[in-house]
Amino acid sequence: MGVPRVLPPGRLSYGMQLPVQSQSTMYAEGWEADAGPAELAAVARAADRHGFAYVAVCDHIAVPRRLAAAMSTTWYDPVATLGYLAAVTERVRLLSHVAVVGLRHPLATAKQYATLDRLSGGRLILGVGAGHVVEEFDAVGADFAGRGGVLDETIDALKAALGEDEFPEHHGERYDFAGLGQRPRPVQTPRPPVWVGGSSPAAVRRAALRGDGWLPQGDPRDRLPGQIDRVRRLRAEAGIADPIEIGAITEPLYVGEPGWHVGRYTLHGKPDALAESLRAYRAMGVDQIQVRFRSRGVAELLDQMAAFAADVAPHLDR
Repeated sequence: MGVPRVLPPGRLSYGMQLPVQSQSTMYAEGWEADAGPAELAAVARAADRHGFAYVAVCDHIAVPRRLAAAMSTTWYDPVATLGYLAAVTERVRLLSHVAVVGLRHPLATAKQYATLDRLSGGRLILGVGAGHVVEEFDAVGADFAGRGGVLDETIDALKAALGEDEFPEHHGERYDFAGLGQRPRPVQTPRPPVWVGGSSPAAVRRAALRGDGWLPQGDPRDRLPGQIDRVRRLRAEAGIADPIEIGAITEPLYVGEPGWHVGRYTLHGKPDALAESLRAYRAMGVDQIQVRFRSRGVAELLDQMAAFAADVAPHLDR
């Protein structure tokens, strides 16, 4: 049984990965190093106020020294962070983008995220991915080499464990459980949506066959149409009639003309021009875009979010 759509059909929704909670040098701004819970809450409240579909949080348990310079070791726990933000927001969805669920037993993951869905009034979107840091898997005794198969089965087990049955049942190659009750149950029925992350051939197939949504990772615009076509073709060939919600990560954005260097790949300028550029995602078949704004501090980020919501977002669906 499929789950209801999260996003309104026929529209291009927008969400964002939160600052501060993960600080990879690939995207973190300099000011985030000295920021903390107050700034996180301020940005989440602004997203709630300005019509963002979701706020998202990443997942790493531990980062090895060899990767620390590039990735940093600042990665807030997604369940704890989203639970904190659930209490200071009202309507915005809470997305794990993505939870590396192969690091944990599915019943443990289900307990955490079912509780989060209950505490938030049914706002969870469980985004899942395979992971990529071998030392992280080794440290907790998880199977890195077989992580694709582990994730496939974990998704199946989570769908059972997050469903409506207080005593879920799953019998698989790696996990086997029955007769074990878990409450509280999620608010969402028949279960919270599961969005699958990744852009490799295996990840796209996983999203198509097991996901309620697809979260691409780093696909440029010219590659997305082919990827989306493959998702839809695989679902059709498998006889899956339920719709899948397609995402995309946009280029960095700056609403208006910046008085500082925002990077060569950042989209910036007048709101109409930005909206016109972003509408191309909708034309590809994308349902939601994940946006990121360049900023030199939390105040500038909040200003950018407000400007986007007021001046760009209303023109995304022309």
